[in-house]
Amino acid sequence: MIETARTRIAPIGEADAGPLRSYYLRNAAHLEPWEPRRPAGYHDAAEWQARVQAQVAEAQEGRAYRFVARLRGADEVLAVVNCTGVARGPFPACLLGYSIDAAQEGAGLMQEVLEAVIPWLFNEAGLHRIMANHLPENTRSAALLARLGFEVEGRARDYLKINGRWRDHVLTACINDALMP
Repeated sequence: MIETARTRIAPIGEADAGPLRSYYLRNAAHLEPWEPRRPAGYHDAAEWQARVQAQVAEAQEGRAYRFVARLRGADEVLAVVNCTGVARGPFPACLLGYSIDAAQEGAGLMQEVLEAVIPWLFNEAGLHRIMANHLPENTRSAALLARLGFEVEGRARDYLKINGRWRDHVLTACINDALMP
């Protein structure tokens, strides 16, 4: 458990399947412009239970780290942080993705959560590089990543299929300079 001034952040556990399902259903319209299209049945309760079980296994194997954030004293999921594609060896890195409840956007909570998770990824998970990519028009994410120390490294053409269309992405990364020799 990681605690901040306003939140508590925990690795996704099997008990989070229902709350995550509620979070994504509640925020479907809010997240639609930024995410892939979801197939029929994606939000079925059994699908969420299976998905979370697989995500817990990924974390146990060190292949991904996924977190849920809640406001202190609340049970409802406030935000989600996904650190996927974890690589080891000479390239200890991951891809960072995140989202926040539409009702909480603009309150600085996503920054607060990421300011807690990023040091954990560097210090506890032993990563050296965290990459985060965003759509060019996602100025909120661009500003947040810049405040967190992510630097633009380029642009990838037709990088991800978002909301049914191949979309370019701005590529950014944050390096753990403390681990450099």
